[in-house]
Amino acid sequence: MSKRDLALDLFRSYKTGFIKKTKVVEERTSKPGDPTLINKVIEDLITQRDWHLGIAEGTLFSNWKSIVGDEIASHTTPLSLLEGALLVQCSSTAWATQLTAVGLDLLHSVQKSAPDAGVQSLNFIGPQAPSWKRGLRTIKNERGPRDTYG
Repeated sequence: MSKRDLALDLFRSYKTGFIKKTKVVEERTSKPGDPTLINKVIEDLITQRDWHLGIAEGTLFSNWKSIVGDEIASHTTPLSLLEGALLVQCSSTAWATQLTAVGLDLLHSVQKSAPDAGVQSLNFIGPQAPSWKRGLRTIKNERGPRDTYG
């Protein structure tokens, strides 16, 4: 009987990826030190940090055009999603009014396309008015140039 060098057998099995057993050669599925698949690492990171809702929200914002359609997407921009309420800014108050009228159908479309985002209501706002708080002729703690309009 010959003595087997255990360290040499271990080195050979690590180098070749095969473990030699009594007259049976079996392939090892993973070796110590093998890299982990990136999708597994990302899934674990998302689960550990509880990012499911944030990723669903980002997906909703990035796929907005495909969810609501080209025409509506060209006149709207989703701004924020807080506690299930999606705030959408429209290009005009007329668009905000029209989308409020069909808001329930649009809400169902959003919920169907992005169920993980948790959208429960839609709020439409018109364009924002210009700010009068900056400029050459502003006075601190005063209304600004618009106080002379009327």
